[in-house]
Amino acid sequence: MIMKLNLFRFFCRGLFAIPMVCAIMCLANEAAASSWVQLSPKATPAARSYLAMTYDQASKKVLLFGGFDGRGYLNDTWTFDGTTWTHVAAPTAPSPRANVQMAFDLRTRKVVLFGGYDGRQDLGDTWIWDGLSSTWTQAAPAHSPKAVTGSMLFSDLNGRVDEFGGFDGSLYQSTMYQWSGSDWQRLHPATVPYARSSAVVGVNHAANQIVMFGGLGDVNPFNTWTYNGTTWTMESLATQPPLVYAGSAVFDRNLNAVLLFGGGNCGSGENSTLVMGRFELAPAFSRDLTRLARRRRYRLRRSLAPNGHFRWATRKPSSQGYLGIPALA
Repeated sequence: MIMKLNLFRFFCRGLFAIPMVCAIMCLANEAAASSWVQLSPKATPAARSYLAMTYDQASKKVLLFGGFDGRGYLNDTWTFDGTTWTHVAAPTAPSPRANVQMAFDLRTRKVVLFGGYDGRQDLGDTWIWDGLSSTWTQAAPAHSPKAVTGSMLFSDLNGRVDEFGGFDGSLYQSTMYQWSGSDWQRLHPATVPYARSSAVVGVNHAANQIVMFGGLGDVNPFNTWTYNGTTWTMESLATQPPLVYAGSAVFDRNLNAVLLFGGGNCGSGENSTLVMGRFELAPAFSRDLTRLARRRRYRLRRSLAPNGHFRWATRKPSSQGYLGIPALA
């Protein structure tokens, strides 16, 4: 069994960890910086890793499901309203699992959950969360992606939920599906990223595209891809983040860019913070988290690299001290 973890199969055979840090960012013209604030809700979910979490726009709450707590796999459901965590005792729920993904479907106004790993096998079932009734329903699609761990689920630009890749226990996948509301429909973009699992995916609302980076794969996953709703393009960037899997990315409306943080790297945690997108103002960006803790920031300087991409460099550049930002049209 147990957690000698078959998760080792695709997590670089290293011990997984999710770093928790404080980060501070600001725009050059803004005096005050945003910061992390620790909340103290009366009840909280148990400590865990490789959980699924997304924002449910229908209920206007954060939805959390499952994960691994160091002893076993979980299948509890929690919601967070900005103040309080609430354990939802749903009459039916997906089976215990970790490294499962879910995303909000703007068309159906429901959350879609797919796949994961339960300690014995990769899973290929699909579940729907209705935030208005607080219920899980297992879907019965006529078609479905392969049972995989670490697939990427994200909201397509058309509002549907897309699924890409994953690891089926033997091979990394490069197939792509879209949830229609009742069935998974295979998509056939002219170009797709190399097969991979556990990549970082974020939606760049400013450029109207999906951004995918890194992950795990047999073919080099150390690359950045963008998706415009029709096809994928591998970007030629002056600089890329350190290669990571299972990191997180989200669109930051203040930076007008996709913000990437964390992830694993063959057993160690990565605490780099990077951005990808188009800037109108040069931000004052604290890249080093040790300096972040001491509230010392470096202002970034923009220059145009020979390949046509913007380069942002700190006053004290190092091998990890600059960010490559594509000049998006």
